[in-house]
Amino acid sequence: MTADNNNPRLAVLIDADNTFKVIDLIDELFEEISKFGDASVRRIYGDWTQNQLSRWKEILPKHAIQPIQQYANTKGKNATDSALIIDAMDLLYTAPLEGFCIVSSDSDFTRLAIRFRESGKLVYGFGEEKTPESLQAACNEFKYFEILSQNKHIGIGDSVATQAEDIPNKSKTSLKKKTTKSAPFSSEVTTIPGTKKNSRELAMDTKLVSLIRSAIEAISDEDGFAYMGEVKKHIVKNFSAFDSRNYGYAKFSDLIKAIGLFEVDTQNQHIKDKRKK
Repeated sequence: MTADNNNPRLAVLIDADNTFKVIDLIDELFEEISKFGDASVRRIYGDWTQNQLSRWKEILPKHAIQPIQQYANTKGKNATDSALIIDAMDLLYTAPLEGFCIVSSDSDFTRLAIRFRESGKLVYGFGEEKTPESLQAACNEFKYFEILSQNKHIGIGDSVATQAEDIPNKSKTSLKKKTTKSAPFSSEVTTIPGTKKNSRELAMDTKLVSLIRSAIEAISDEDGFAYMGEVKKHIVKNFSAFDSRNYGYAKFSDLIKAIGLFEVDTQNQHIKDKRKK
């Protein structure tokens, strides 16, 4: 079967024990996943004999998510991890997939994400902002539940159509990132993911500004201009949890303009560091 590069087949693997926050955001989760490709396989792992997973049971049919039973043989121990990992490896070798979505904030899945990427698969992570940096870095892109929550309440999530300038195709979806201790890029000003930062706060975020300047420097032409979509793509390759929505801006271009330190050619979607003459 020939792979569709514009709509890669993905396996969505959900750790039910560590993702209770996403239960109320399940629609937003799958909407976000749809930007990356087709969720061909949808599985969730947990001990379904336990009452604590009852809320999950109510929403599984709506999104055709298949529950996988894993008994908690030892009280107090998370039984999900091993079942998910074994199933994931089976899928890696037997299913015609281009990528995997790991929905968990558990760093125990870091090695699994690395193994997928070693096999040439795309890996998209979804978890809480407090997810350990190791798991975030192991994924091609990592999205925070907190951003999905912002999308749900104020509608700042980009549709595929409105993101045309930022996302040449579904495999180049924008990334989100709030600044925190555990995230690859932390700001000196602690904020809630999705909380809009003003121009002064953005300009003072030295790590964010440095990241953008480095990306422009790496791919700019002789005049110092770089294509905005490629700048974002370069950032994402190095910092998987980056997303303009972490700073309260639906589009990467809006974030760039708000910072005020970059010259923007709106017509050609080019940007340049104002320090470069």
